[in-house]
Amino acid sequence: MQGFQHSEYITLSRSEFDVFDRSPDPALDELTELAAVLSLADYAYIGWMDFSRLWFKSHFGFNAPEQPRVSTGCNWVITTGQALLVLDAAADRRFPPDGIQVPATANCRSYAGVPLISPDQQIIGTLAILARSPRQFSHEHITLLDVLARQVITRLELYNRVRAQEHAQRARQRTERALAVERCFVAATLDSIPALVAVLDTAGRIVRFNQPCAQLTGLSIVDSVGRPFVEEVLEPEDRDWAAGTLHHAASGQVSGPHETLWRISGALTRRVSWTLRPLEGPNGEIQYLIVSGQDITDQREAEEALLSSETRYREVVESSLGFVFTCTIEGRLTSLNAFTAETLGYRVEDLTGRSIAELLDSTGALTFHECLQTLRTKDEWQGAIPVRRSDGVYRRIAFRSRRMELRGERPFILNHGVDVTEQHEAEEALHLATRQRELILQSVGDGIYGIDLDGRLTFINEAGARALGYEPGQLTGRVIHDLIHHSHADGTPYSKVTSPILQGMRRQETVRQRDEVFWRADGTSIPVEYTASPLIEDRRISGMVVAFQDVSERRRLEKMKDEFISTVSHELRTPLTSLRASLGLISSGALEKRPEKQKHMLEMAISNCDRLTRLVNDILDFDKVEKGAMPLRRVPVEAVDLLRRASDVAHGHAADAGLRFRIEAIPALVLADEDRILQVLNELVSNAIKFSPPNTLITLSAQPSGKSDVCFVVEDQGQGIAPEKLEHIFDRFQQGDASDTRALGGTGLGLALCRSIVEQHNGRVWAESTPGRGSRFSFTLPIATPAG
Repeated sequence: MQGFQHSEYITLSRSEFDVFDRSPDPALDELTELAAVLSLADYAYIGWMDFSRLWFKSHFGFNAPEQPRVSTGCNWVITTGQALLVLDAAADRRFPPDGIQVPATANCRSYAGVPLISPDQQIIGTLAILARSPRQFSHEHITLLDVLARQVITRLELYNRVRAQEHAQRARQRTERALAVERCFVAATLDSIPALVAVLDTAGRIVRFNQPCAQLTGLSIVDSVGRPFVEEVLEPEDRDWAAGTLHHAASGQVSGPHETLWRISGALTRRVSWTLRPLEGPNGEIQYLIVSGQDITDQREAEEALLSSETRYREVVESSLGFVFTCTIEGRLTSLNAFTAETLGYRVEDLTGRSIAELLDSTGALTFHECLQTLRTKDEWQGAIPVRRSDGVYRRIAFRSRRMELRGERPFILNHGVDVTEQHEAEEALHLATRQRELILQSVGDGIYGIDLDGRLTFINEAGARALGYEPGQLTGRVIHDLIHHSHADGTPYSKVTSPILQGMRRQETVRQRDEVFWRADGTSIPVEYTASPLIEDRRISGMVVAFQDVSERRRLEKMKDEFISTVSHELRTPLTSLRASLGLISSGALEKRPEKQKHMLEMAISNCDRLTRLVNDILDFDKVEKGAMPLRRVPVEAVDLLRRASDVAHGHAADAGLRFRIEAIPALVLADEDRILQVLNELVSNAIKFSPPNTLITLSAQPSGKSDVCFVVEDQGQGIAPEKLEHIFDRFQQGDASDTRALGGTGLGLALCRSIVEQHNGRVWAESTPGRGSRFSFTLPIATPAG
């Protein structure tokens, strides 16, 4: 029993043995029945246990699928990892007085159970027997159960190996099918291209011919395999240098193009231009040599015919439906066919003798100059150049230019061209559409990503990757559910089976979710709303496109709105109720004979009117400050004067509350708007009075803070502020007590307004407090210097 895994690791081996399969198993049923019969037990079972329940895979004497874990004896077997023998459960403190519960039967007093331990020493379940009578079992029954438990494990191992073999066989079949498809695809691709392609090994032996190559050489694809390429295809005079070329290619060098004669059937030859390229394998070593060529026999014969016979030249050139012309090494036209002139809107004689650069724009002229420079050292050049027609319209022509040399004559350039304007425009339009799509994706503020049928990410825009804390390249090709959608907001697992996005892909329908979370790279979650739409291509779904939006700010604004409505409605309701009651008593005449009471009611009404006025003023002032509509008229002001004026304003209120002021300040000039800074001080002093007990002191002070600031402090001896609220005390609609039952009132805007005013003065404001020992509110203002 040594080396077993504790119960919290049980799910690992359950996944290996697939024990949650509920289907009946005759072999396990026989072992269960055998355990019951040999031990004369009333009940027996084989069960798997999770954190709360015992699941019955096989049972004898009762019929139930499960029962709570705590009511079983197997709970102790799993916890200790040891066999358990209970002679009398009624006398055992671990169990109820009436015995161990068996579902839908009488309780049992005798129990014997052993753990089912996998070969990797993990507990996957229990084998147990129970009897209604006490002392029914002994240690010999534990030995019997150990033997039967090993048979259960043997049976489960057998099932697991069968499943593993089936899985391996299916994987092998998939691989073989994929390789077959790959081979067919490569073969079909090679055979479908017009070029001559031969695949050689590094020793120069033929591995494969494509169909055009086999047709040209007369060698069948099957018969050519294993034959030396040089001896089979090339003429004897080319074999020596060709063998050296193959050797260099095997070391990683590209060679060509070469023009040689290739032998074909019937002892004939064809002129072929071919190139030799090495092909690396997965380990970086050269694995194959690729020969790619083109039969240029007809082309060379046409060129020779053109050079040897003026008549044949003109026949071939004039009958061509492509651009054919010659020019000097300097780029001046010497001859051209009628198709070239007519396509450009000219007569042949109009173009003969002109520089080709005259028909090009600046970019095309630069490209053509590069062509001429290349042909001074090389035999051939290929490229595309926009050529201007006589009506000013440009046509894009793909050229193949070749330097020609005739004995006794100056070299010249022979040019063949094809009009590819429509093809180029189509490619440009496709590129533009692709680029526009990319720009649209990047300009959208919401996150957008796509997944394939396996749930792997195919694309994501910058906004989406940034919201999730990744770079786009970090997500491409990865299973997106496992990265951002693996858990609910409370941290519980979110399986792929229940994922709305993957369900929508299986059902081929659009999914909209308003209350979900995605998980960022740093492990934090963000609330999102998303729409997932199927991506349909050729009437078949190829994936899903998901557009999501981070709604954190919206949720914050909604919460702020609710707090504002709650705060303002309370602050309006309370004084209005008091005001209505006071005026109602006066209006009814009930206080005519009590003038002192009537005066008190009038004072109460006036006080509540003032309270409503302050509420409206706070809201209007805060709105002005937030919008930058509250101008500041900053002038040099004595710091001590500001403190004295603030204490004078609040003197009557403080005296009524039994409070005293103390002012501590050194002479200092600050640059400030007097009215606005007095508004800040009045708010801080008013709060100090509101939250200070009678017969205490409120201290107002102003001291230097560094070389350029003066620090103002309002300190009381009140109840203080809780630490968790201190950080947010200057936020909008935040108070020390935000409940609607608070007795002292307030909109929650006063301190937020103070912060805005101080920050407009290039100062800062903060609060310090120890609960039960008072609060200290401080802010800084710049010193008024002569230069300022």
